[in-house]
Amino acid sequence: MRVPVPALALLASLLLVAACGKQGALTPVGRPAPVAPVGTMRAPSPQQMLRTDAQAAPARIDDQTGQLRDRGEDPFNLPPPKR
Repeated sequence: MRVPVPALALLASLLLVAACGKQGALTPVGRPAPVAPVGTMRAPSPQQMLRTDAQAAPARIDDQTGQLRDRGEDPFNLPPPKR
């Protein structure tokens, strides 16, 4: 079984690109770190900025796949008009 040369070149280049990742800590380049919000003494840490409060991501307390209650008679549930 012969593998075409372009396929080998592509595989080799992908392996080289995957092997050159940065191993150290990242530092911000270009823009300074965010400043402290008004009314606080220090700027929030990255972990604090990534945390969402309960209002932004509410917890689900009811299961929609559970038992459905009967809605009763609906006077506006009409069949589609006939043409």
